Amino acid sequence: MQDHTTAPAGLRGDCAHCFGLCCVALPFAASADFAVDKKAGTPCRNLRDDHRCGIHARLRDEGFTGCTVYDCFGAGQRVSQVTFGGRDWRTGPREHARAMFDVFPVVRRLHELLWYLTEALTLPAARPVHADLRRALERTEELAEGTPEELGALDEATHRQEVNVLLLKSSELARAGVRGRRKDRRGADLIGARLKGADLRGTSLRGAYLIAADLTGADLRVTDLIGADLRDADLTDADLTGAFFLTQPQLNAARGSAGTRLPGSLARPAHWAARL
Repeated sequence: MQDHTTAPAGLRGDCAHCFGLCCVALPFAASADFAVDKKAGTPCRNLRDDHRCGIHARLRDEGFTGCTVYDCFGAGQRVSQVTFGGRDWRTGPREHARAMFDVFPVVRRLHELLWYLTEALTLPAARPVHADLRRALERTEELAEGTPEELGALDEATHRQEVNVLLLKSSELARAGVRGRRKDRRGADLIGARLKGADLRGTSLRGAYLIAADLTGADLRVTDLIGADLRDADLTDADLTGAFFLTQPQLNAARGSAGTRLPGSLARPAHWAARL
């Protein structure tokens, strides 16, 4: 089983060192996830002058569930404190704020790649591609360290595709050790699927739609969950130990219980406690 505790602190959001970028740069629409509409570049009505959320403890109750399932993977503090040298978007010229808001989502996507690459390097079975993974990790970090101008001109799609090839190979190697037929359910429509107690070991669920799926007691060990949509999926008593490329936002969007077994790098969402 791989060690899930190696992701560096720099890939975890640190709101205390961020200028509330996710609350300003990103747009959202009134829906089940957000109580109101907000345009990109416009501060959320709940953002305080100190860049903290005024209703953080009540986000779900106030209709802002979407905020609770978002993670910048540490991009917020990098853009705030490194890329723009600690210059607040509130005090600089309009061009400075616009550039910061444009760069933030780019760095966020690069940091997400860093998370996946870091985890792939903990997979013993992926050792044949570790050297390539390390080079990709170094290159991605180098890109994330770019100036605002360099980040704005970055061909991010090409780099992401190159990294994805390595992540896919890592997944195949990691799942190859699972006995029996390993299913490929990439991009599968499993919305509302009845998968209670299902043996999904070694399955690829990359990009699968598992919205509101019943995964109660399912065995998800050594599964590839990169990009899987777990909104409202029921993970009660499911076993996710050894699952890889699973992120905190995915877990936060799902439902679970004290009996749900998780990878060591991820925290049990607070709202799961309400179901105990």
